[in-house]
Amino acid sequence: MILPQERDPRFITIRRGGALTDDDHRLLALWAAVCAEHVLPLFEAAQPADTRPREAIEQIRAWTRGQTKMSESRAAGGHAMAAARVLSGAARHAAFAAGQAAAVAHVAAHELGAAAYAIKAARAAAPKAESDSAGRRECRWQREQLPEEIRELVLDDQRLRNDICWSVFEC
Repeated sequence: MILPQERDPRFITIRRGGALTDDDHRLLALWAAVCAEHVLPLFEAAQPADTRPREAIEQIRAWTRGQTKMSESRAAGGHAMAAARVLSGAARHAAFAAGQAAAVAHVAAHELGAAAYAIKAARAAAPKAESDSAGRRECRWQREQLPEEIRELVLDDQRLRNDICWSVFEC
């Protein structure tokens, strides 16, 4: 479970009664895509013919440009998650990261899902003795990619949801 029981109004768009601007929603989606794309090679090495996770990342990027509908991005995210379900380890987590990224078009709070699964992928890809440090490196790398406009929002979200996101944001 990566979503909180109660939705944070900071991740609900203004037109739906929350506080999130469309610009910040798009920035959250782009950051989630960057996080997922960073570990995508871990999936593609295991399943080179399966393009569903890459297509999910392409869909969320297209959504941020207004070139596709939310429902199409969300559906692509579902397909990426279906690709994950038959796998294990780093490849599975990388595909879930892509699926979560695509779902940001529908629910902005999925941004942490993409980041958390990417960290889990980095951990799983590393030798057991280096797993924790690989996860911390990935977490720090992700934070370096955060646009300034959403930095404090995401860092606070990581603090608040760290426990339900496998405590991966302790970097």
